[in-house]
Amino acid sequence: MRILLLDIETSPLVCFAWGLWDQNIAINQIVEDGRTLCWAAKWLKEREVMFDSEHESTPKTMFRRIHKLIQEADAVVHYNGTKFDMPHLNTGFLEYDYVPPSHYANIDLLQTARRKFNFASNKLDYVAQKLGLGSKLKHKGMDLWRGCMAGNESDWRIMKRYNIQDVRLLEKVYLKLLPWIQNHPNLGVVINAGKKTCGSCGSENVKKDGIQYNKTLSYQRWRCKDCGKPQRERRRLAPAADGVLV
Repeated sequence: MRILLLDIETSPLVCFAWGLWDQNIAINQIVEDGRTLCWAAKWLKEREVMFDSEHESTPKTMFRRIHKLIQEADAVVHYNGTKFDMPHLNTGFLEYDYVPPSHYANIDLLQTARRKFNFASNKLDYVAQKLGLGSKLKHKGMDLWRGCMAGNESDWRIMKRYNIQDVRLLEKVYLKLLPWIQNHPNLGVVINAGKKTCGSCGSENVKKDGIQYNKTLSYQRWRCKDCGKPQRERRRLAPAADGVLV
């Protein structure tokens, strides 16, 4: 199973406004629409981080390259990508006449952070630092985006480092949160060769972890000794005895 980690950076809207606070921007006030400036991506546990931008390629080529990677992926890992990264990329695919990529699983780590934990902030930078995994690359803020939109070479070098660091950080957070991810594709279906296999990380280093009792059935529980994921067998152990009320 090929798992792709990705992150994009986009430009802000450029528009006319009558003030700084509580503004409603009409369509005819937009001077320049927001767009995808660049992306960084890597295959899980591979060393290379790939990068492309409208500065290094044409926009159409930039989208073609990331479209090809997503097409090859069985799952895509991102942080708030369900609402941000993937819709932005899909907009580019539509604009440049690329067909929808083949089906892939979305693994949005922001959703896991929100559902499973109580961090003071669910931002990637905060979660990564809280878990001792590192931090995002520090930069000069909005001026970096303005410099890239103006084609400044030094700003683009920083943006590339920033985007690549985000993907490296994303991978570390993914591996840390892996046993907590509920919608993770089952790797055991792909690599199982008649052995007990962890569905999240693919390890065969699993151990029995008690019995799960439901109202009428019971199941053997297992736990991965590598990533810590709790799992259960799909096959039931035994039905409830006759006469047991449910």
